[in-house]
Amino acid sequence: MSALLDHRRPRRIRVFERNTLAQHALEALLAVVLGLAGGAAVAFGPFWAGFVALAGLATAYGMLRFTSFGLALAVFVATILPFGTLPFKAVITPNFLELALLGLLVVWLLRLLIHPDEPLELTRLGLPLIGFIGITLFSLILGSNASPDSLTLHNYFKFVLAVLFFFSIANCVRTPEQARLVLRLILIGGAVSALIGLVLFALPDALALQLLVALGRIGYPTTGRVLRYVADDPNGVERAIGLSVDPNSYGGMLALVGAFAVTQAVAERPVLPRRWLYAMAGAMALATFLTQSRGALGGLVVGALYVAVMRYRKLLWPMVGAVLAVIMLYLLFGVGANFVTRVTEGVQFRDQANQMRLDEYQNAIQIIQRYPVFGIGFGKSGPDIDLGVGVSSIYLALAERVGLVGLFWFLGLLAAFYTRSVPAMRQAFTHGAPERGAALLGLQAAITAALAVGLLDHYFFNIEFSHMVALFWGTIGLALVLETVQAPADVPSSA
Repeated sequence: MSALLDHRRPRRIRVFERNTLAQHALEALLAVVLGLAGGAAVAFGPFWAGFVALAGLATAYGMLRFTSFGLALAVFVATILPFGTLPFKAVITPNFLELALLGLLVVWLLRLLIHPDEPLELTRLGLPLIGFIGITLFSLILGSNASPDSLTLHNYFKFVLAVLFFFSIANCVRTPEQARLVLRLILIGGAVSALIGLVLFALPDALALQLLVALGRIGYPTTGRVLRYVADDPNGVERAIGLSVDPNSYGGMLALVGAFAVTQAVAERPVLPRRWLYAMAGAMALATFLTQSRGALGGLVVGALYVAVMRYRKLLWPMVGAVLAVIMLYLLFGVGANFVTRVTEGVQFRDQANQMRLDEYQNAIQIIQRYPVFGIGFGKSGPDIDLGVGVSSIYLALAERVGLVGLFWFLGLLAAFYTRSVPAMRQAFTHGAPERGAALLGLQAAITAALAVGLLDHYFFNIEFSHMVALFWGTIGLALVLETVQAPADVPSSA
């Protein structure tokens, strides 16, 4: 019966593998262009510019030869170094993720042009997703009177590239082995990011600050709130941020990947050794807790509950045990008192952060009432001076930015995703394909966690956090690929 892998030797997807002349011509042209750019950089720029050009040449060559290289680059940048940029200033300085997503998109589009016999994979959500992008574009133009400023336009371009990662996944992941590779990449990227966050949190603040400021050369902040604390009090509780600048977005990313890691840790056929998955899931859960993001921690719990309810009820016992252990530690030793106080105040909307959220919600509702159809677009300021923009909820942010039309279109996409993905997951388990079933369940849990996080945060629909958008739509795209990837044989357990 079907499973994630098959007995056949997987076909490695290479760009232009059947048209060597076109491949070599493009590689030679790219080498010449980057060689000239590198020479000019060495001659007229700083000493390190040549090394940057050399690294760029190697990266571009790898992406041209293997789409797996581009997929790995996109996933690792999105999870580990999401705000890294080129180490020089320009009118618009592209970040690493933007370059990786654009390069991957160009490579597989060129492959389709040269090999018209290879089908364009849109999946069943492809056309509706293109329609969603069209709605966002219309709102952008309408909200800016057809003249968005350069920063908004650049951020929107990054947002669209992130959504298009859905199609890159669908058109680059065509074999069971590639599907398994991307699943592993997501787990490894999340685990490395969690480890970095834990190390920075454990280091003395002065040393952690010094290390983060050193990243200023590649676009990271060097002044202001580099390290983050609860209520912005440097004498208070520190928040884990990893290399994600913002602790809430960092927690949201960990919740998405962590929900998938939890599923794999209890799956019959995990894609990595089980002992590694226990360590990965534990590191991501701990880092999520240390972000002090109540929305992210709640999202991770919701994702784990989804897995327990849908398939692995044995997860309920460790979850109940963890809750009881936390309660005992708090009652007997006062461990976690600050966090319990924050959660209690948050539920009662007594703390400053949630009081600000209430103000944002009221403001967003007023904007939606005034501009209900297509919203106000993506500008920094709204059309009315008495109302600010921005709200900590993906659903209110959608209604505010792209109107009720965009919100309901988004919800329709998600409904269509679950309507087909859940039966496909159950069918995989029923037909003796536990590895594929567990992968589908884990990806559904990841999206469920993200949607739960979205109740209190907006990062999965924010043009300034394109890495979160890419992870969200890339996860959905990967789940759709797993529904149809052919794999007629089962494999031994990786436990």
